Amino acid sequence: MSVLVQLRPRPADAGPPALPELLTLAHDRSPDARRRLLLGVLSLCDANPPTGELSPVLGEIFLNLAGQAERDIRKLLSQRLATVDWAPRALVNVLALDEIEIARPVLAASPMLQDGDLMRVLLEATLEHQIEVARRPSLGARVADAIIDRGEPATLTALASNRTAEISLDGIRRLVEHSRRVAALRAPLTRHPRLTEQLAEQMYQWVGEALRQSICARFQVDDSRLRPLVEQAARAALDGTRPSAQPVDDAGRDEMERRLVGKLQAAGQLRAGYLIRSVRERRVGLFVHGLATLGGFTVSQIREAMASPTPEGFYYACAAVGIDRAVFPALLTELRLLNGGLPGDGGERAWRKGAISTASAGRAFKSLIAA
Repeated sequence: MSVLVQLRPRPADAGPPALPELLTLAHDRSPDARRRLLLGVLSLCDANPPTGELSPVLGEIFLNLAGQAERDIRKLLSQRLATVDWAPRALVNVLALDEIEIARPVLAASPMLQDGDLMRVLLEATLEHQIEVARRPSLGARVADAIIDRGEPATLTALASNRTAEISLDGIRRLVEHSRRVAALRAPLTRHPRLTEQLAEQMYQWVGEALRQSICARFQVDDSRLRPLVEQAARAALDGTRPSAQPVDDAGRDEMERRLVGKLQAAGQLRAGYLIRSVRERRVGLFVHGLATLGGFTVSQIREAMASPTPEGFYYACAAVGIDRAVFPALLTELRLLNGGLPGDGGERAWRKGAISTASAGRAFKSLIAA
């Protein structure tokens, strides 16, 4: 005669489960048992917080169980692990790249996320994830610089509104430059504790009346002294010229993109996927610098290939950095839309000939450019 034993859910206030109960759950492969085992181990760690870093074995258990968990359990897990200093770092990183409702608690508060982890989120996750990173309390200077380098309006605005972020004086200056084109930056910047009087006077030329009054009140400057700057800017606009204090021009933007690519390369985070994404985000300059750096080419060589009447050289440059030939046709189409229809449609379709190694593609590219 067999006896059916039913494991009932524990009440929320029942305290951590006993070890025999966890062992029983560990032998049950059903989704409900996996869920209860994960929450049971979590409750046990809550009741007796591990000192220092969690053991690799227990971290692996958490990671495996979380990988099988449903959305609501992953969300609860993120909330419970958001502030503890014993959470498995690998699991926190997985949760940080999950859908935004799950990722938000750990992005906002987890002490386990280091600057390198946050940089990865900026590169690989959605815009909503990036905004959460920019809002993170006491955000490090390295990550703040990366956000400014990327120049995404929504994340720039979130960063400017984050009073605890470590933004350098040069970072504030670059945010002020961005505020010429991103109106949403202006109000938080006028209230930012690191804004200097000199930068405030620069902003005065393009903000609205209410923010001008705010600048004058905060820095106790005479409005009549700053009004001529506005009139000068207006006259320059009517004359079709730029005012003396310009926004980031093409050369400035190109330099910002070069610096960003250099930082990504130094951190080992510059990859083919990032180049594809930069084209999809319509950031051609970033793509050019990234492709040149990753392939060991010069920027002028890449620009020459992109201006060619045939796409062959451009294909070899892309293949040399690991962009798959199956992806290349779509990438070429997107680039042509942003680059005046170039490279042209002449010549052979080299990507249809079969796979080519990155080393061979690099040599073929240099030979074509030299010829």
